[in-house]
Amino acid sequence: MNKLSLIIEALLFSSSRPLSEKEIISAFEGSNPPKLNEVRDALKNIESKYLENSIELVKVASGYRLRIKQEYSSWVSKLWEAKPQKYSRALLETLALIAYKQPITRGEIEDVRGVSVSSQIIRTLLDRSWIKVVGHRDVPGKPALFSTTKDFLDDLNLSKLSDLPELPEIQNIPEEAQISLLDEAPPSIPNK
Repeated sequence: MNKLSLIIEALLFSSSRPLSEKEIISAFEGSNPPKLNEVRDALKNIESKYLENSIELVKVASGYRLRIKQEYSSWVSKLWEAKPQKYSRALLETLALIAYKQPITRGEIEDVRGVSVSSQIIRTLLDRSWIKVVGHRDVPGKPALFSTTKDFLDDLNLSKLSDLPELPEIQNIPEEAQISLLDEAPPSIPNK
């Protein structure tokens, strides 16, 4: 690897967050900064260096990061005393609705979920920097419009929202799993 690749690799290892190409170039301020195509070539060198390794270079929404490959996570996780935070189903449903239907208001989330959304859920998502207020709907009460953030994409190792898995269409759900609104009685479950 050339000197530029080694410097960029050191920057990525020392950073606690993803670095954009612009941030990498700004690290050379005062000296002869590399051109954008040189940085991209160096990043390709770093990526190829780690192909047969336990570490990989990934591009996420905010830039590039070096991380441990998923296949080694079960061993690495044993080093951490703190258990990962568990999120309630209500929080995850709310986050999914925001991710897939953004921008969306709290009322629209409640309409889809059929229950009210706790202020604590919204506060947790805001504190985690997974969502942000991007404006207000022009209706009485001016409800806040929520959208996901780059931190949300970074934490899920995604570059853009289109990298989220597609939601199944209603016609793709097996017929026996669908509930018809026209049926007067709930479907019977066959005896085994």
